[in-house]
Amino acid sequence: MRIAAVFPGQGSQTVGMGCDVAAHSREARAIFDRAASVLGYDLLALQRDGPEERLRETEVSQPAIFTTNLALYYAARGAFEPIVTAGHSFAELCSLVVASSLDFEDALRIVSERGNAMQAAAQRTPGGMSAILGLDAEQVRAVLDKVRGSERVGLANFNSPTQIVISGELQAVQRAGQAMLDAGAKRVVPLNVSGAWHSELMEPAVERLKRVVDASSFRIPAFDVISNVDGRPYRDVATIKKSLIRSVVDEVRWHDAAARLLTYDPELVVEFGAGGVLSALMKRMAGAPPAMVVSDSAGIESLRAANERMAAAKS
Repeated sequence: MRIAAVFPGQGSQTVGMGCDVAAHSREARAIFDRAASVLGYDLLALQRDGPEERLRETEVSQPAIFTTNLALYYAARGAFEPIVTAGHSFAELCSLVVASSLDFEDALRIVSERGNAMQAAAQRTPGGMSAILGLDAEQVRAVLDKVRGSERVGLANFNSPTQIVISGELQAVQRAGQAMLDAGAKRVVPLNVSGAWHSELMEPAVERLKRVVDASSFRIPAFDVISNVDGRPYRDVATIKKSLIRSVVDEVRWHDAAARLLTYDPELVVEFGAGGVLSALMKRMAGAPPAMVVSDSAGIESLRAANERMAAAKS
């Protein structure tokens, strides 16, 4: 079956994620053991026991999401061969690992340093993010232009034509959210994050991230990895590194990446992770194939069953 693999990013964390698949899959447990060796602490125990406040901190949530995504992917690996992959925000590193562009350990070191650098930047200036539902990008920009003043707030994620995320100084995000409602937004949803990701407030994290990215060994992906930056497949290592380094401040153009995924004519989009946001977004796109979430052992069995049904139908 022609499968596109996608990986969720920040905000998909939840206490208990990864525990079921680690208990039922040797491959998944091995991923968590490798993560513990790199990080120096038992990530799986933290995910099992919480507290949620600790798991929400980006220095923990990013390694936790990254490792859980890949534990689920490798636990299901025998059931499919992806033709293309993309990850939301830092979860693009999951895609680079599964496409053999980057080793797991190097990628986790990047994720860990990224999370630490972003947390440090967030502590310098309190920030937040909110999803604006029901306005397009130009409408959101127009509202921000009216209310921004000297405060720092801007567009961060383009998840769909009418789901735009803003990011910046916490009070500015809150005030802008009310202005969005006044301008006709259907909803404004504060995100479960601890800082202003993908905004200029993260600029202090760039140099720290550059050092760890430059110290890592990259290869051309074995199959296409779609970039968050421009919705195109990576074709050279220099572009991959540049995108990863600037990822903490650059906008995430997820909708463009998702649209590019559809040009590969996948028969199924599979989201590997604890969330379900990306598969829900995919289902709303015109001409999209079925999409499913693999978040535990039951999800892996559902994926295997779907693949078997497709194989039987083709035969």
